[in-house]
Amino acid sequence: MRAWLSVYLKGLCMGAADAVPGVSGGTIALITGIYERLISAIASFDPRLVSSLLQFYDADARAEAWAMLKEMDVGFLLALGTGIVTAVVTVTGLVDYADETVPALMFAFFFGLVLASAVVLYREVAITTPLRIGAAVAGFALAFLVAGASETQAASPSLALVFFGGAIAICAMILPGVSGALLLMLFGLYTYLSGTLHEFLSAVLDLVGGGSFAHVVELGTPVTTFMVGAVLGLLTVSRVVSWALEHYRFATLAFLVSLMVGALRYPAQQVVSVVTGTYDHPGLLDGWTGPTVAAVVVAALVGVFAVLALDYYTDDLNY
Repeated sequence: MRAWLSVYLKGLCMGAADAVPGVSGGTIALITGIYERLISAIASFDPRLVSSLLQFYDADARAEAWAMLKEMDVGFLLALGTGIVTAVVTVTGLVDYADETVPALMFAFFFGLVLASAVVLYREVAITTPLRIGAAVAGFALAFLVAGASETQAASPSLALVFFGGAIAICAMILPGVSGALLLMLFGLYTYLSGTLHEFLSAVLDLVGGGSFAHVVELGTPVTTFMVGAVLGLLTVSRVVSWALEHYRFATLAFLVSLMVGALRYPAQQVVSVVTGTYDHPGLLDGWTGPTVAAVVVAALVGVFAVLALDYYTDDLNY
């Protein structure tokens, strides 16, 4: 029970990270020791499972489906997925509140999270060969360039863009350092999808009181489209990463960890923009005063401590 609770809590942490632009749920999976198990479970998905489940009335089909589900480590995926969904639904509101009131401290906290995660993981990877060095440089450059891209906004995006955004953003779960929420912001989809998700959930709850089913369908269409894109992207990217880990394990890890270092550009530049007054809503801090610097440093140190504590207390629960 303690192990399953641990998986659920790690899912909570992953979901919270996935909801934050600039932070990756894959980072949390990597530092808590469940990354390779997650990749293996997703990559083992067999399309024949769908047809077997549709023939649940047949004993042989049920047995085949159960065998495939066990191969996918379905219990682990369910516990982790429940934690992720719980966090995404609840944490987005908290992130929006922090973004409106104390954005500099929020981004400083995220900076500390990612920095400590990279330090923890670099201890496990010896970047000593030309292949590993090249992979590390490529990972850093990719994340650094993505983190510095300009954000756009799409008030009413096409379903094709929503589908594509779902397929790309799911990289947050597979590639540590690449934030799915950040990618959605760059596509101009983050605000739209975040608002649509909460409106959809409210519309579903309103059905109990006689709400409009047509409104649920209207809001549910982009949400479903995004989820379908995410599932297909997840199944595709997971196989690529699984293959890379199997054949070029340490070079792949060097690439993944370096992604995290490159991604530090995003929270760092957001802190600067908040304090210098160029952010949309600078919150409580204004200018590089002594108290401002102290508050930013403390927030970053809290993020560092959170990662180190998580790494320490979950070390014996990685498998």
